Amino acid sequence: MSPVNSVLGSPIKRREDPALITGKGKYTDDLKVFGMLSAVMVRSPFAHARIKSIDTAAAQAMPGVIAVYTAADAEAAGMPGLVPVGWLLDTLKTPPHPMLASEKVNHVGDAVAVVVAEDRYVARDAADAVLVDYEPLSACTNPKDAISDGQAQIHDEAPSNIAFDWEIGDQAKTAAAFAAAAETVRCDLRNQRLIPHAIEPRAVLADWNEATGEMTIHLTTQNPHVHRLLMCLSSIGLPEHKVRVIAPEVGGGFGSKIHHYADETIIAMCSKLCGRPVKWAATRTETNQTDAHGRDHVTSAELALDQDGKILGLRVSTYANMGAYLSTFAPAVPTYLYGTLLSGQYDIPAIYGHVVGAFTNTSPVDAYRGAGRPEATFLVERLMHLAGEATGLGPVEIRKRNFLTPDQFPFETQVALTYDSGNYGPAMDRALEMLGYEQLLADQEQRRQSPNGKQIGIGFSAYIEACGLAPSAVVGSLGAQAGQWESAELRVHPTGSVTVYTGSSSTGQGHKTSFSQIVADRLQLDVSQVEVIQGDTDLVQFGMGSYGSRSGAVGGSAIARSTDKILDKAKLIAGHLLEAAPEDLDFKDGSFCVRGSADHSVAWGDVALQAYLAHNYPENLEPGLVASAFYDPENFTYPFGTHICVVEIDPETGTTELLRYVAVDDVGNVINPMIVDGQIHGGLAQGIGQALWEGAHYDEDGQLLTSSLLDYAVPKMHNLIDFELDRTVTPCPHNPLGVKGVGEAGAIASPPAVVNAVMDALAPWKIQHLDMPLTSEKVWAAVHSQ
Repeated sequence: MSPVNSVLGSPIKRREDPALITGKGKYTDDLKVFGMLSAVMVRSPFAHARIKSIDTAAAQAMPGVIAVYTAADAEAAGMPGLVPVGWLLDTLKTPPHPMLASEKVNHVGDAVAVVVAEDRYVARDAADAVLVDYEPLSACTNPKDAISDGQAQIHDEAPSNIAFDWEIGDQAKTAAAFAAAAETVRCDLRNQRLIPHAIEPRAVLADWNEATGEMTIHLTTQNPHVHRLLMCLSSIGLPEHKVRVIAPEVGGGFGSKIHHYADETIIAMCSKLCGRPVKWAATRTETNQTDAHGRDHVTSAELALDQDGKILGLRVSTYANMGAYLSTFAPAVPTYLYGTLLSGQYDIPAIYGHVVGAFTNTSPVDAYRGAGRPEATFLVERLMHLAGEATGLGPVEIRKRNFLTPDQFPFETQVALTYDSGNYGPAMDRALEMLGYEQLLADQEQRRQSPNGKQIGIGFSAYIEACGLAPSAVVGSLGAQAGQWESAELRVHPTGSVTVYTGSSSTGQGHKTSFSQIVADRLQLDVSQVEVIQGDTDLVQFGMGSYGSRSGAVGGSAIARSTDKILDKAKLIAGHLLEAAPEDLDFKDGSFCVRGSADHSVAWGDVALQAYLAHNYPENLEPGLVASAFYDPENFTYPFGTHICVVEIDPETGTTELLRYVAVDDVGNVINPMIVDGQIHGGLAQGIGQALWEGAHYDEDGQLLTSSLLDYAVPKMHNLIDFELDRTVTPCPHNPLGVKGVGEAGAIASPPAVVNAVMDALAPWKIQHLDMPLTSEKVWAAVHSQ
C-alpha cells in the first residue's frame, strides 16, 4: 500500500471515464438478453381527445409481431396500472394517471397501446398500423388561461383545472410593508418551459422469470430503490423482494430520470404477459414529448424598499404549469422548493407567495436541474436589478446593502427555512475583483457615447440554493411520501481494501471517484483500493438516490459515518494487538500506533486480516469489519455565490455575444475540485441555454412545436466561452464533511446573470424586461420598437 494523506480536495481524474471514453460502458439500450423482444408505444397525436375505439387487428396480423396490448389487457392481467404521486399537499387534487389511456388522452404522447415484436423496426411498423378513433377536444397550454372560465375541463377530479392553491409567508405583514414603501419595483415574467435533453433517452429492459416469480428491470433511473417502491406500490402488483431494478451507466438525468413514468410499467407488463425479455428505448421525439419538462411559471412579483434602498417586503403571485398529470414529485417543485427560496441572500422582513398549480394539455412538469430554486432566484435577482436602477444604487450596492451579515446566522427567513451559515460579501468582492468591474464600467460608458453601436451589458446574480432536502420528519410533514436520508455500507476485505455500497446512484456526476476519495482519506488508503457499488437494488441496501444536489452532502456523509464506525472497530482490534487501550491509539500513515510511541504500531492491513482470522482477537467482539449508516441530515445545506456575466449586444442584428462569465461559488468543503468545476460548467451551459436559446413551445392545439433538436435550441460548444471560476469556503456546520452541494448551482445562478446583462446592455433603449429566451429576433424587435 502507498497511503495518501491529502486525498480530499485533490483533482483526481474520474475513475469512471476510461470505460466511457473507450466505448466499454454499458447503457440500457446497449444491453441484449437472449430471447429479447422490442416494444414501441402507440401515442396520441392529439393533446386532448376522447378515445372512441382502438383496432389492433391489422397490427396483430403482421409477421414478427408478438402482441399488441391496451389498457384492457393490463386490467385483465390484474395490474393496477396507475402512476403514483410522491408528494401531497393539503389542497392537492390527484386525478388518476393510467399507464395506458383508455377513455381520454390529455397530451400529445399519451400512450394508448404498446406493440411487442421481434425487433424494433417491425414494432414501429406495427404501431403505425394500430387504428385509434379519436374525438378531438379543445386544448389549453397556458397555466393562467387554463383556470379561467370557458376552458376545457381536463380532469373531473380537478374543477377549473386547478391542481392546488398554495401560499407561504404573511400576507397582511407584507401588505403593510408595501404600504410603508418609499419605492416599489414590479416585474411580470414567464419562466419558460424547458425540456431536459439528457444525452441518453429513457430506456427500459424488463425480464420476467416465471419460474421464480421475479422481475429484473434495467432502467435509466436516478433512484433505483424509489423506482422499485413506486412500481410495486401502484403499478405492477409485485412485492419488492421479487423486483430487481438495475441502473447501468446512465447518460445524464438532470431530474428527468427521478420520476416514475408509465413506460417502465408498460414494459414490465409486456415481459410478464409475453414471458420473454422486452426492451423499449425512446426516440428523441418521444423523449421531448413524454419526459417530464421543467419550469413553466407565469409570475408577477413586486419588491418594496425604503428611502435608503433597504428591502421591506416581497410579494409574488405564480401560476405553475403542472401539465396533463401530476408527475412523481411535481407538487413540491413550485411550492416548497420555490416559495421557500424567495428570500435569496437578503434580509427581507416580509414575504408573501401565492402559487396556483394548473393542469394543462401538455407534458407533465417536474424537477429539472434546480427544481424551483432557479425560478425563485430568477425573479428575486431580476427584481434586485430593477431595484438598483430605480433607487440609483446600482446592481452592486443594492445587493450589498441587503445581504445578510455573518453575525445573523443561523437566520430564519420569512419563508420557513433556517439558513445555517453564510458569508455573502466575500464572494461578491472576489467576483468584482476577477472581473475588473470599474474598468468595465468605463468601457461601457464609452460605448454608450455611440448609442447605435454595439453595447456592453453587465449582469449580476447573487444566488442561494437549498440542497439535500431534509430532515425526513420535516419533509414528511410537508407532504413527501419518501424519506430524505441516505444509506451506505462499507465492507473491508481481509487484505484491507474496501467496497462501498451506496444508496446514491450516479447519472454521470463522478460518484465512484468522489466517494472513493472520502473513504481513502479517512482510512488513509490509495483510492485504487476502494471500489464503489451503486444502482442495483439486489446488491445495495435501500437508498434514496441522486437528486437535489444531495449526493455529496447526504450520500457522502453516510459513507463518512460508516467509515468512522469501521475505524472505531478497527481501533478495538488494534488495541488488542498492541495491548493498549483504544483511546490511546492514533491512526496515522496507514497504521495504528500507541500515542507517544510511534514504533509500537500495527498496519491497517494487519488489523483487517485479523478481523477475519479472529485468532488474536478481543473477547466479545464479532469477527469481520463491516459497517453501515443511514444518515438523515438535520437541515438543508445552503450553497451560495455571485455570478457576473458580460455581454455585447448588436442592435443591428439583435445578436447577444458572451464576452465574460465570472462565477464565485461557495459549496463548502470541496472533495474533488475538478469534478466541482465540471458540475459548475455543465450547470452554466444549461442556464445560459435557458436565458438565450432554449424553450419548449406548444401551439394553440397543444402540439409540441419543439419536439426535435431541429427545433429546440440547446447550447452548442461554439455558443459558449471559457468560464472564470473561483470559490470561497464556508463549511456546512452540520454534516461530517462540511460539504454543501454543487450540481445545480450553475443552472440556478446563470439565467438571471445573463438576462440582467442583456437588460443592462439595452438600457439606452429604456427596455426593462424581456422574457427568456432572449433570442436575436426578440432583442432586435425590442430595440427597433422604441
